[in-house]
Amino acid sequence: MYIRVHARDNVAILVHPEGVEPGALLAGGLIARERIPQSHKIALQDLEPGERVLRYGQTIGLANRPIAAGSWVREELLDMPAAPPLDALPLATAVPAALPVLEGYTFEGYRNADGGTGTKNILGLATTVQCVAPTVEYAAQRIRAEILPRFPNVDGVVAVTHSYGCGVAIDAPGAAVPIRTLKHIALHANLAGQPLLVGLGCEKLQPARLLGSDLPILGEGNVIRLQDERGFAESIAAIMRAAEKRLAELDRRRRQPVPASELVVGLQCGGSDGFSGVTCNPAVGFAADLLVRAGATVMFSEVTEVRDAIHLLTPRAATVEVARDLIREMRWYDEYLARGAADRSANTTPGNKRGGLANIVEKALGSIAKAGSTAIRAVATHGEKVTARGLVFAATPASDFICGTQQLASMNMHVFTTGEGSPYGLALVPVIKVSSRTALAEKWADLIDLDAGRIATVDPRCGQRAPPDLGRALGAGQRARPLQPRPRDVGLRLVQSRGRLRPRSHVMPKYAGLTRAPSAVRHFYSLGVSGQAAWSGLHGLIPASRFPEGRLGPVSECPTNRPARA
Repeated sequence: MYIRVHARDNVAILVHPEGVEPGALLAGGLIARERIPQSHKIALQDLEPGERVLRYGQTIGLANRPIAAGSWVREELLDMPAAPPLDALPLATAVPAALPVLEGYTFEGYRNADGGTGTKNILGLATTVQCVAPTVEYAAQRIRAEILPRFPNVDGVVAVTHSYGCGVAIDAPGAAVPIRTLKHIALHANLAGQPLLVGLGCEKLQPARLLGSDLPILGEGNVIRLQDERGFAESIAAIMRAAEKRLAELDRRRRQPVPASELVVGLQCGGSDGFSGVTCNPAVGFAADLLVRAGATVMFSEVTEVRDAIHLLTPRAATVEVARDLIREMRWYDEYLARGAADRSANTTPGNKRGGLANIVEKALGSIAKAGSTAIRAVATHGEKVTARGLVFAATPASDFICGTQQLASMNMHVFTTGEGSPYGLALVPVIKVSSRTALAEKWADLIDLDAGRIATVDPRCGQRAPPDLGRALGAGQRARPLQPRPRDVGLRLVQSRGRLRPRSHVMPKYAGLTRAPSAVRHFYSLGVSGQAAWSGLHGLIPASRFPEGRLGPVSECPTNRPARA
C-alpha cells in the first residue's frame, strides 16, 4: 500500500512496515523497481530530467535525471527548488470562512489573580542570571525532597534557570528576545503568575529590568538576592523558607471549570519523517480547528519549517497586515542565512532523511499541516506573549527545546508530534506526544501518548470504521494505550458542560483532566491501495452523511476528498 496525498502528486510514500522488494505489485499495476523502505517515496510515473516532483500537490524538487515509474525517489535524484519569493506572495486573498462555534466546553484549570489560567499548579523558582543557577537547582532538589510532600495539591517545583543575565551586551538589539522570553516564563500561568525570583545582586539583568512594571506583583519576600545572605547554607535556607510559605499558598488552590477559550496550545514537531505530514500533523491540525472553534488559542511555530510553505499561509492570513507580519518573520530568516553564508537545505537532519524526507521543502509542507484550516489571526515575534484568540503563528527557531521554550512565553498546553522519536518534554506544561508511526508508539510506549500511525495502517476498506481513539484523545486526553506516568506531568481533558459528555475518571496521581473532544478527528486523504483504486479516511472514520442514503459504501462510492492542507 502507498499513500498519495493529492491527485496531482506523481510520487507517493510506502506504508508497508518492511518496505517493498523489487517486483512488488502495487496499486494500479505499479511495480517496484528496487527495494524501497517504509515512508520513502516511489515514483508513480516516469519522470524526465527537469520535471517537477509533486507531493501534497506542491513541487518538492526537480528531477535531475530520468526516474522510471516504480523507482525509489531519493534525495540525490532531486534538485531543491527555490524558496517562494517573499515579494510576490498573495496577501489575505483566501481567508477561510469562520467555522461554526463550539460552545459549552470547559476544562478543569486554575484561575490566577492576574487573569491568566493555569493547567498545572507549580512552584516556580525564576532566576535573573546564570551565576545562581547551580544554587537554585540544588535548592529545588531539597524543596522537592523535604517540603513538597507536605503539599499534595501542588504539582511540582520547577527551577527556571538559564545561561543569560550577565557578561552579555544587555542593551544589544537582540537582547530583547531572551529578556522578554524569560519574563513571560517567570510569570507563567502554571506558576500562578507569581514565582519566587532569585538573583545574585550585581548582575546586569536586575529583577526590575527583567520584570519591569510587573515586579511589584511578586510581593515582599519573594525576591531573594544571594549576596544579601551569609554564605551558601544561608542562601539555601532563605530560598527554602520562601518556598515553604509559597507552597502553602499554592496548596490551597483547587481546579475549577474554565472555558476552553482559556487554553493556549503550542504545536511543534520534532524528528519528522515521511509520515508526519500524512498522519500526526494533519490530525493535530484538525484538532487545532476544533480548539479554535471552541475559542481557544492555537500556536504553530518554527520559522525554518514554515519558510518553504509560506505561499500557502499568507493567503490564509486574516488581514493584509497579518500576512505582512508573516513575511517579516520569513525575511528575518532569509537575512540571517545570508549573514552566515548558510543555506536553508541544512535544516533536514540524517533522521529526517532516514524517515523519507528528501529536503526542507517536503518537510515544511508536512509541518504546516499542524496549522489546520482556519484563518491566521495574528503573528507573534520571538519570545513575545500571544494575546490574540484563534490560530496564531508564533515565530521560533525549529530546535525542539528552543521552540518549546519560546512557546512557553504564552502556552499552557503543548502538543508535540514525532516520526523518528524524541524524549523531549517540558516541566511547565502538559505535553501530549503524538507519533507518526505505530512502530514508534510500540517501541516507546512510555514516551508516546497517542499513536497516529493507525491513520495510515487501518484496514483499507471504506466501509469499515476503526475505533476513534485518536479523535477523542487529541481533544480529550484519552490515550490509544494506557499512559505511563511521567514525573509531575499533568494530562488535560475537555468536557462539554451540557448533554451527555461528562468527565471520566482515568486520572492517575498528579494527573488532571481535559475531557472528551467536541467531535472525532476526521481528515481525508486519497490512499493508493494494492488491488483497489483508492480509499479514504482517517482511522476509517467517514461521516455517513458523506455517502448516498446516509450509509457507508464500498470503495467505488467514496467521496472526492479535499487535498492535504499542505
